[in-house]
Amino acid sequence: MGSSEALLLVDHGSRRAEANALVDEVVTLVKQRLGTGSIVEPAHMEIAEPTIAQGFTRCVEQGATTIVVHPFMLAPGRHVTEDLPRLVAEAAQPHVGVAFAMASSLGSHGGVIDAVIDRCQAALLDSEPSRG
Repeated sequence: MGSSEALLLVDHGSRRAEANALVDEVVTLVKQRLGTGSIVEPAHMEIAEPTIAQGFTRCVEQGATTIVVHPFMLAPGRHVTEDLPRLVAEAAQPHVGVAFAMASSLGSHGGVIDAVIDRCQAALLDSEPSRG
């Protein structure tokens, strides 16, 4: 990502701080991978802050003119197809000249499926399965 591009990682939002902390942890890891000067911000669809509007504004304040919104850990359902695009469009309205794009939900992306299989295999190797 170039210096005028930003990534806004959006999760659902929760009343539990530890649930909201996951997106912050992933933002830190993504920034490390993308390198110095990358603009990556967290946001929550509801309940928690930063909101999508706040996250969008933070990206703009750091110089972003294009913001890619990624529905982090959101299933490809109503939130991704209806709610998120509406909330992002509302967040973009005050920022004339700033473009945005929506990344698709990971859903059943091959990388996610591979990770699920790896985690399950590791669980089987690391512990004795319980018998009912």
